[in-house]
Amino acid sequence: MELRVNGKPRASREGLTVTGLLAELELHPQRVAVQLNGEILRREQFPEVVLKDGDTVEIITFMAGGAGEGGVTW
Repeated sequence: MELRVNGKPRASREGLTVTGLLAELELHPQRVAVQLNGEILRREQFPEVVLKDGDTVEIITFMAGGAGEGGVTW
């Protein structure tokens, strides 16, 4: 199946959950916000939401930073 993740196409396996996608991307679920097809997901939803062909996923990663750094990467 084909997803769009942060604006880029990504081939993924059927049955992939948001948690699985984050694992593939080596992202910790507690350090990200996920938007699926325009709706922000709660972290509790990550394991149960199964991605479908054509889904659009936006992942915002929060990073610790010093003074003057925004702390958010896109």
